Amino acid sequence: MKRLHVHISVNDLANSIRFYSGMFATEPTVVKTDYAKWMLDEPRMNFAISQRGATTGLNHLGIQVESAHELGEMQSRLASLQPDLEKEEGVACCYAKSDKYWVNDPSGIAWETFHTLNTIPVFGEPDKTKAETQACCIPLAKTKVKSESPCCVPSTQTKEGSACC
Repeated sequence: MKRLHVHISVNDLANSIRFYSGMFATEPTVVKTDYAKWMLDEPRMNFAISQRGATTGLNHLGIQVESAHELGEMQSRLASLQPDLEKEEGVACCYAKSDKYWVNDPSGIAWETFHTLNTIPVFGEPDKTKAETQACCIPLAKTKVKSESPCCVPSTQTKEGSACC
C-alpha cells in the first residue's frame, strides 16, 4: 500500500509542530531538533517538516511504498514518463535509510518515490560538496514559484479581485 509524502520547509519548527499537531489532531511520530514527521492513517500520508536552510514552503512531494517490489513498479512507471530519473540506493536522508527514485514533474516540482529500509540517528550523510545546512536530500533542481502568479490560497498579499480556481 502506498502513502502520500509531503515535505515542507519551515522557519519556526516549534510553532509549526504546534500548528500541524492541532490540524492533524495528533502529535508527530518523530521529532528532532530540525525535523518532525507525522505518519498519518487518515489521510494516509507521511507528512514531514524541517528547518534546514531551504526556502520556506513546499520542499518536495512523494510516494512512500512498503516493499522493494512496489518501488520497482513505481520506477518502471516513472522511467516511462521521464527516462532521466535519479536512482539512490541505501541513501541516508530525513533520519531514515531508503532506496528511492527522483523525478521532476513538468512544472519542476521534485517527486520522490521511496522504500524506507531503517531509521537512523542523523538527518543525512555529510556531503563535502554541499553546505552543512543543506536543505534536504533532493538531488534534482526545483523551480521557484513566481511572486506575481495568481493563487487560490488566501494571503495578506493577495489583491482584491485576483484570479482563483
